[in-house]
Amino acid sequence: MIERFVDTSGWGSWADSHQQFHSAALACVNEVWQHGGRLVTSNWILVELTSLLTRPLRVAKAQQVQLLADIRGDPGVLIVAMDSGLEASAWRLWETRLDKEWSLTDCASFVVMQQLRLVEAVTTDHHFEQAGFVRLLK
Repeated sequence: MIERFVDTSGWGSWADSHQQFHSAALACVNEVWQHGGRLVTSNWILVELTSLLTRPLRVAKAQQVQLLADIRGDPGVLIVAMDSGLEASAWRLWETRLDKEWSLTDCASFVVMQQLRLVEAVTTDHHFEQAGFVRLLK
């Protein structure tokens, strides 16, 4: 079964046809769904996505609500809730990687990917490559 992590930039690219990597994001997501796979994301990513959709993408609020409802209701999407253990691991990673400009959300995503043994990320963010994962949108 194909499983891929979807980052904020991945969802944004998938949702907005004006984005540079829209076609690639569609292909990455569709490949997973066509093979009965699963997309993995986190509740923190979805929170960050609402900010991206509001600004700079300027997606109408009604469209945002529908998009997030579709993602949250799709049985092919696993939304990992960041519990206190995952959050503590994310903070530790963030605090110990002084050489990287990773956000706490990035670190939380890396922790989730490591725990679920995911390799590929639907993202434009080069930080995923720095952390040893495969960035699919470049």
